[in-house]
Amino acid sequence: MNMFGLMETSGGAMQAERMRAEVVAANMANAETTRTASGGPYRRQHVVFAADRGDAGFLDSMATASGPATPTGIAAPGLPVLNPSNPAAVAPGVHIVQVVEDPSPPLKRYDPGHPDAGPDGYVAYPDINPLTEMVDLMGATRAYGLNSSAVQAEKGMITAALEIAKS
Repeated sequence: MNMFGLMETSGGAMQAERMRAEVVAANMANAETTRTASGGPYRRQHVVFAADRGDAGFLDSMATASGPATPTGIAAPGLPVLNPSNPAAVAPGVHIVQVVEDPSPPLKRYDPGHPDAGPDGYVAYPDINPLTEMVDLMGATRAYGLNSSAVQAEKGMITAALEIAKS
């Protein structure tokens, strides 16, 4: 991983968590929407994350940290070495694969005076629980904040390293 790999990893995670927070906000805003362009009630959305696999794995990082490589390319028995010909190794991280609709059926409420009521007097409302959405929003906010703290910590480490190099 290059010197700014943590920033790239945390930056990608911050983008993903921002999108997660936006989807949760849209869910909360549409909790009472009974008619959409597709004709039915609003469907709750979920964000699906997936891990990015960088060029360097954990064992590669451990092999590099354990000391100089031998002529065979192995720093320690059984541990491979990073490819020095690829200094721009991609940092592992997370990205959004897709935003999917919740398959759960809509909630039915009896309201015969509602314009979207069926012949039986029931209206289909989205199956959105505000408590669940708030918990998801808090999780996204905290994850965003933790990644922001990680970026700030790396900035401090880089600054300290530059100060050491200057002296």
